[in-house]
Amino acid sequence: MLHRAYIALGSNLQNPTAQVSKAFEALNTLPETRVVRTSSLYRTAPVGYDNQPDFINAAAEVETELPALDLLRALLALEASFGRERPFPNAPRVLDLDLLLYDDLEMQTPELTLPHPRMHERGFVLFPLAEIAPEIAIPGQGQMATLLPACADQGVEKLSAA
Repeated sequence: MLHRAYIALGSNLQNPTAQVSKAFEALNTLPETRVVRTSSLYRTAPVGYDNQPDFINAAAEVETELPALDLLRALLALEASFGRERPFPNAPRVLDLDLLLYDDLEMQTPELTLPHPRMHERGFVLFPLAEIAPEIAIPGQGQMATLLPACADQGVEKLSAA
């Protein structure tokens, strides 16, 4: 069965623009997964831990036959292959891949929460996602068009097409 999923990408280390661009390509190497659409790149200020460089963020829409947890594990393995380390929460990172949405699935396990928590409050997630899926609704939160205005003052700067 084919599923539609949305992934947030971010980087602020080791040439972040190149890291996100390489990650778009790497998503196509995941088993039973194909990238359908990618957003432009966006520059955003860090959230949670301010003493670090700005991020380059983007979003991707994929079609996959992987179950949600298998897709998450594949994304975590991809992060690790890029050299992702987790010394503390919100630390600078070479690559961050977050599974935002998977069909209309709502779930909460120790390993995975869908939709991704707080995504509806974060401009660095919503602006790239809105570019590739403007009509999307986030289960339990509402339509993209009603969520975006609350993030308008978060300093998200669109850079270029990926």
